[in-house]
Amino acid sequence: MRGISLKHTAVARLQRIQRAVARVVLHQQYHTSPLSSNELIKQLHWLPIEWRIRFKLATLTFKALHTGRPPYLSDLLHYHEPMRSLHSSGSHQLSVPRHNLSFGSCAFRFSAPRVSNSLPASIRDSHSLPAFRRNLNTFYFQSAYPTSAAHLA
Repeated sequence: MRGISLKHTAVARLQRIQRAVARVVLHQQYHTSPLSSNELIKQLHWLPIEWRIRFKLATLTFKALHTGRPPYLSDLLHYHEPMRSLHSSGSHQLSVPRHNLSFGSCAFRFSAPRVSNSLPASIRDSHSLPAFRRNLNTFYFQSAYPTSAAHLA
């Protein structure tokens, strides 16, 4: 349990810093601004820290799968074998290894497949890194701010 609370504390600290930086960038006073810090972050089109972590992890995973670089990361990623899992045979799902400790779930070999498998196939099957990043950013932004999807349409 300690690993989870430590992770949560670190993310919460980074989120507070992001909110403060958003206020500085937009020249907003904390007490006099009519907008909340989250609204300012959304206005800047920044992903919240938790979503930014997922974005970076998904991008690293995409690069490792499509370029084989860095090899120490690409060696940790494996697709499901068709005979073992009929559900994922045509959808390019990554195999998620088993782990015993909650702290271990933060390691790349466990978290990267989970993040990658949670993406829609249309994003996972992107043909270039710029297209992947663009689609991923849009998907995560709409996931982080569900009400903003209605405003964009």
